[in-house]
Amino acid sequence: MLKAVTLKEIERIFAVIDPMGISREAVEIPLRTEHPGRVSILKNGKLEIVVERDGDFEDWLTHLAAQIRDLMKPAED
Repeated sequence: MLKAVTLKEIERIFAVIDPMGISREAVEIPLRTEHPGRVSILKNGKLEIVVERDGDFEDWLTHLAAQIRDLMKPAED
């Protein structure tokens, strides 16, 4: 169980988003974890990444890029 997001986890998340071309300034990563974790777009247009509390962080991280791509995919008509 991960109770709080530290610099270590933030750096691992940046290692996923940097190659995707997503600016670190366009991302909010709350320091609190939640179950379930989630990826969403806030009203201000920033990408919010809430880290999963109950699962394995490394496993959750392997799915992060796909979650972001799915969220940012243009809606089909």
